[in-house]
Amino acid sequence: MLRLTQAPNLAIATLWADAMAVEGIAASVQRQYLVGVAGELPPDQCLPEVWIQHPAQEAQARTLLHHLQNVPQRRWQCACGELVEGGFEQCWSCGVWMPR
Repeated sequence: MLRLTQAPNLAIATLWADAMAVEGIAASVQRQYLVGVAGELPPDQCLPEVWIQHPAQEAQARTLLHHLQNVPQRRWQCACGELVEGGFEQCWSCGVWMPR
């Protein structure tokens, strides 16, 4: 097994591990229960980690992780005049979906 990365919280670690599984990379979350001892141990040692089972898949896993961590942010002008920024695909002013 190979440690791929630390995650800022358990939800993100689980999301990343699940995305790896969808792509055929056997991944697991480790240290998921250590958050309760933060303070007794240094907090950075209690963060959840994503591990992959087959080190031969490291390049593929790192590429996927990079894409998950760097989602493109869009900026588009809605027909109602509202400027919509970030990862939103629907206008928060009128509810219209982003044009494709």
